[in-house]
Amino acid sequence: MEPGKRAATRVLFIHGLESSPRGHKARYLEARFESLTPAMETGDFLGCLAVQEAAIATHQPELVIGSSFGGAVLLQLIQRGVWRGPSLFLAQAARRLDPEASLPPDLPVLLVHGLRDEVVPVEHSRGLAQTSPLAQLIELDDEHRLLSLTRSEALAELVHEAIALHGARR
Repeated sequence: MEPGKRAATRVLFIHGLESSPRGHKARYLEARFESLTPAMETGDFLGCLAVQEAAIATHQPELVIGSSFGGAVLLQLIQRGVWRGPSLFLAQAARRLDPEASLPPDLPVLLVHGLRDEVVPVEHSRGLAQTSPLAQLIELDDEHRLLSLTRSEALAELVHEAIALHGARR
């Protein structure tokens, strides 16, 4: 997709601890999709869940993306049955918060993690991916922020790939 052209795809982006609705990924998604990135007070995990649950109800996304801490929030939304649709985890930190975190075995998800991530080791995503036969993990030559995804159309392609993965496996 050409930069500056928006697709009708509705995306909910759950940002990480160091990010916001004005971060690189949020702005990238906003420029290409009908994207919503609600601000969260990341010191209040239950509050974050409530913010994202309300966003799912009102925005009705076709895909939810969780980045780093946002990945932990997304996994909790999935485990609580709030979200069961296409999901994309970027350098997820769910296993950092809960080393035993697992994915539902019947939900296709796409995980992306940088091999040079010094904040959340790639092993966390490898371990999480192994908890579900429907999980796919893509490892990139990148760091925690996965900025290479926003310097091209790679993140947009991953959005479409995660949606297709969910549709193909259902």
